Amino acid sequence: MSKPSIPVLARFVAATAGRNMTRAAYLAVAVGVATMVLLTVDPAYAAAHRWVDGVLWVCLAYFVFEWVVRLRHMAAQKRLPLYLLSSSGIVDTIGALAIPLALVAGVEPRTAWLLSVLWVLKVVPGIPGLRQLRRVLVLESGPLLSVLVIFLMVVLLASVAEYFLEHDVQPQTFGSVPSALWWAVVTLTTTGYGDVVPVTPLGRLVAGLVMISGLGVFGLWTGILATGFAAETRRDNFLKTWETVSNVPFFAALGPAAIADVTHMLRTMDLPARTMIIRKGQQGDCMYFIASGEVAVDLPGKKVQLGEGAFFGEMALLGNNVRGANVTTTKVSRLLVLDLVDFRVLMARHPDLAETIDAEAKRRALENK
Repeated sequence: MSKPSIPVLARFVAATAGRNMTRAAYLAVAVGVATMVLLTVDPAYAAAHRWVDGVLWVCLAYFVFEWVVRLRHMAAQKRLPLYLLSSSGIVDTIGALAIPLALVAGVEPRTAWLLSVLWVLKVVPGIPGLRQLRRVLVLESGPLLSVLVIFLMVVLLASVAEYFLEHDVQPQTFGSVPSALWWAVVTLTTTGYGDVVPVTPLGRLVAGLVMISGLGVFGLWTGILATGFAAETRRDNFLKTWETVSNVPFFAALGPAAIADVTHMLRTMDLPARTMIIRKGQQGDCMYFIASGEVAVDLPGKKVQLGEGAFFGEMALLGNNVRGANVTTTKVSRLLVLDLVDFRVLMARHPDLAETIDAEAKRRALENK
């Protein structure tokens, strides 16, 4: 009975040795952090302190186990220093050692267990949008820093102006430029706590200008980031579409310029599951590429499943406009559609495509006999 468990344990250790989060790790982070929060609720901790302490120790034991497995794996590959100095290695080390070191140093246990909040850092590498955010911040660092300089300039100018206008009237709140800086930051960010308020007419005029400047500064930051994200999304979509199009036989032999034209001509179609895309006997005027999802093609005597990267309906572009099979989505799918009109425009731009299409049409005609 113990033999089947060995491969399962081996797979679990192999998955843990990788630098990606496993389901067990996500569960340990969620349970550990939730239990840490419960630790701070005095009535709940008093009623179930043994369970709370036990769960926290189990989560800590898992993270220590995960850290040791990765240390051994990286040492076997002679990449231990690289792992220890990487961001994931540092996070793993902190997650495994921070609490034990705090307890050894004499920190009160309930206070030491607050360090388990650092376990949430382990999920950061698994967030898919962070790499895109990092690229956007790097590419747009110049404009973002320029707006930051404007922000600091407005804060400093507003602080000095309010100190000059208000320090005689409100010496406790505007008695120095550092004291006025708090008001300037709160006002420029449009937070408006109301704890420090100018009372002189000119001081209120400056406050109004600072509020308007805050809207402009944060509007610039938002616009820069939104534009950068949109550009990165278009870039990623273009690369994925390029790869999909280049897998089509009669597009694969084309040059980069022709494939780029095809990529720009494609339109996107999002469909739910069990949606009829093509009905047998209909007149066809487009072909489809599967960007994500899956479709089922009903051929005589069999049913074929096509997944991401596949294509269908290309015979409509090769001269046979009558659809020969029913095609239905089996799950939520995103399709890229190339219309016959755009395809003919593409042929006019790239005459060498006609020879490729003729060869493909003859090949498909032989297959369908």
